[in-house]
Formats: sequence, C-alpha cells, structure tokens
Amino acid sequence: MKIERIETYLAPQVAVVRIITDDGVVGTGQTSPYMADITVDVLHKMVAPFFLGQDPWQLERLVEKCLAHHYKFHGSFLCRALCGVDTALWDLLGKVTGQPVYKLLGGAARQEVPMYASSMSRKITPEQEAQRLADLVSSQGFRGVKVRIGQVMGQDTDAAPRRTEQMIPLIREALGEDLTIRADANGGFSVPRAIAVGRLLEKYRYFHFEEPCPFPEIENTAQVAAALDIAVAGGEQDHSLEQFNRMIRLGTVDIVQPDIGYIGGLSRARKVAQLAEMAGIPCTPHCANRSLLQVFTLHLAKAMPACYQDQEWSIEDNQTWADEIYEPVLQVTNGVIPVSDRPGWGIEIVPAFLKRAERRVSQAAGG
Repeated sequence: MKIERIETYLAPQVAVVRIITDDGVVGTGQTSPYMADITVDVLHKMVAPFFLGQDPWQLERLVEKCLAHHYKFHGSFLCRALCGVDTALWDLLGKVTGQPVYKLLGGAARQEVPMYASSMSRKITPEQEAQRLADLVSSQGFRGVKVRIGQVMGQDTDAAPRRTEQMIPLIREALGEDLTIRADANGGFSVPRAIAVGRLLEKYRYFHFEEPCPFPEIENTAQVAAALDIAVAGGEQDHSLEQFNRMIRLGTVDIVQPDIGYIGGLSRARKVAQLAEMAGIPCTPHCANRSLLQVFTLHLAKAMPACYQDQEWSIEDNQTWADEIYEPVLQVTNGVIPVSDRPGWGIEIVPAFLKRAERRVSQAAGG
C-alpha cells in the first residue's frame, strides 16, 4: 500500500485533505483553519512530496523527515499544512484496520470526554457573558467554563476599562460555586500585572489562568506560575516539541495545551501529551475552532492518560465557515461527548462541501 494522491478542498477559511492509496483506501483530514489558501500552497509544495509514493504506516517517520528537511522554514504555516496530511493518514490507518483512531493511540483512557464551554469573545460585556454561559450550563450541562480577560498580547491593557476586574467576580457570582471557571489572557500581561490578576482569580476560586504572559516569554510565565497557587496553562501557540519540553521542565505551566492544528497534527500532539504524563501534569489540548479539529482533539483526549481534565469546546456561533463540513456533527449532552467507534475519525465529509470547495491535487510519479 502506497500513497498515490493527496487532494485538498479549499473553502474560505479551511481546507479538507484527502489521501488516496494505490489500492483505493481514502483517509480524510484537515489543515488548521485561517489563511487556508497559503496553507494549501505550502502543503502541496513543501509537505506532499515527502508522503507521495510512501507507505502510510511510516507516518510519524515521514512527519519528522519533512520537518527536518525544512529546518530553515520550520514555523506555523508548515505545521498547519502538515496537520492536514497527518490527520488524513490517521483516518486512513483507522479504516485499513477497522478501528477508531483513539484505539490506534492505545485505546480508551476514559469512556466519554467532559467538556467546558469556552468563550472566545472580548467584545461581550461581563453581564452578557454571565448570562450566555449560564444558559449553556443549563441547556447542555457544561461543568465548567472559560472567559477572556485582558487583551490579546495587550501589554497590560484591557478590552474595556476595568473589564477584567469586573468579569472575574461577576462570573463566579452568576454561575455559583459548583462550576469550574477558567480565565484566558492570551498573553496580555506583564509579570507584575499577571500576578495581581492571578491573585484575584484565586480569590474567586478560578480553576486555571491561561497564557498570562506573551507565549514566547516562557521565563516570565514561569515567574507567574511560581508566584501563584492557581494552575497556569499555556502552549497553544507553540509548534516546537523542544519548546514544549523546556516549558514542562522549567515549570512554566501546570497545564500544557498543544493545538493539533498548530503543532503539525495528531502525531506530534500526542508526544506532548506523553511528555505531560511523564511529568505528572495534565494535558488539555487547545481547540478554539469548530470543524474537524474538534473531532481530532476528541480522539486524542479519549486515548491519552494525561488528558483527564475537562476539554475545550468553543461556544461561538460566528464560525459559519465551519458548518456543514462533516457528519455526524459532534454534540455536547450533559457536559460530555461520546466518541464514535466507527473506523478512523468516524465521520464523512458532506458532499456539498466538496462540490463548492476548490480542489487541488498532488500525484505520485507514475500514479
């Protein structure tokens, strides 16, 4: 069995990837969303040549070979493109063996995956945020939530005057004591400001404090983690396994958050989960977007022992580009999502998506 063809189906914000072998097996994956047109170009020019004509079972070796060859270009777009090929091959191997992907990763560490409701908005007022989170807790049974504080890479600014100080106590008061509440600063604070905000989060019994400082400043984030009792989380922006290893060894984070789309696929994300397991800290993969990334993350979370905390579930309804990509669509019920036992990812791409998307093909020589 050899990889004969790699196809991309580009819609405005996302690209679905299909890999076809010489004996007709088809695997489906997806690149990381946004700037998908550039990602597709990188996929066909820089990633596909390392996989065409190769044995799909050599997946992880091919991933590392591709990255090593492009060592001068190792970065976000290369990893975003690599995610599309990597995830398509995991689906393909699941179909060849008749097994769901989580079983290929080692089997079920848990029977169902609990989710927390993750807000992505800083435009919403604290009062509006509290109301919509309370509604979701009531309707879908979420056991935890996450809100946004500060400003993205904001150098101690806030999305609105004193919004952070208003948000933190109001959400706890509105949702009560039984729910876990997380706060994400998206790299918005300096060390002193992050520590001050962290102490306010501790006062109101928040569960974790995410990306308090800009993500490259791992020493600064380590200072914040050392000063606070609340768990500090981070890692979503990183795509280097070496950087994840440093973060864990330095105690930069108490919860590590690789994103399958940003790190280069499932193969590399699971290595971060294994690093976390060996270090005795939880791994809660970042998954801020709808689309197939939620499916990939669900299989990882079901299989990996370190992924024992509630996982992230975006509550935003402004990602219309992600609608009608695949079926059956995942649904949160009573705060959890069951994982399909169908082969591969357990999904099918909606034919209408393939028809409206822009198709591009890379073919093995002689294929």
